[in-house]
Amino acid sequence: MAGGFQPLATGMTLAGRALPLRCRPGDNLALHLAIAEARPGDVLMVDYSGSLDSGPFGEIMALACQLRGIAGLVTDGAVRDSAQIAALGFPVFARGLNIRGTQKLDRGVIGQPVSLGGVTVAPGDIVIADADAILLLDAADLDAALAAAQARARREAVMMDRLRKGETTLSILGLDGGNRT
Repeated sequence: MAGGFQPLATGMTLAGRALPLRCRPGDNLALHLAIAEARPGDVLMVDYSGSLDSGPFGEIMALACQLRGIAGLVTDGAVRDSAQIAALGFPVFARGLNIRGTQKLDRGVIGQPVSLGGVTVAPGDIVIADADAILLLDAADLDAALAAAQARARREAVMMDRLRKGETTLSILGLDGGNRT
C-alpha cells in the first residue's frame, strides 16, 4: 500500500484476513457494525475517504476489537485515544489523529472491496503490517509468499553470520571482483 499509514506505537505489527469497510466521514456506525460482524483474526480495513476531520475509532472500540480477537485496524483516516490504544497493545495503522467524535447514523458498507493506499482491498485478502509497510496478498498467494519470505530469512541469517566472522558485504555479495572503488 502507498505510504502515509503509521503505526500508533513503535513495534506495532499485525497479520490477518481483511474485512474491508467503508465509513462515511464523520460517522462510525459502520465500524461498530463491522466489529460485531468480524471473526477472530480479521483486520478491519477502513476506507474513511482519507478524511482526517474526525477520529471514528478510539480506546473503547479498540478494547471491543481486542476482546473479539480482531487482529488490528488499518484506516486512511484518523483515530483518537492513541496513547490508550497503544497501552492496550491493539495494532492500529492510521494516517492521522483527531479527537473529534462522530455520529452513528450511516451503516456504510461492510465486506465489499474498498480502496486504501492506492490498492483494492477485498474480503479475505491477507494483511501484514509493520513500521516499514502494509502488504496485501491474495489469500491464494499466501503459501508462495511465505516460502519466499522464509528462504530470504535463511539467506540473510547466513549473510549476518558471515559478517560476524569478519567478511564484508562486498565479498558476500560478490561485489569485490574487479577492484571497484
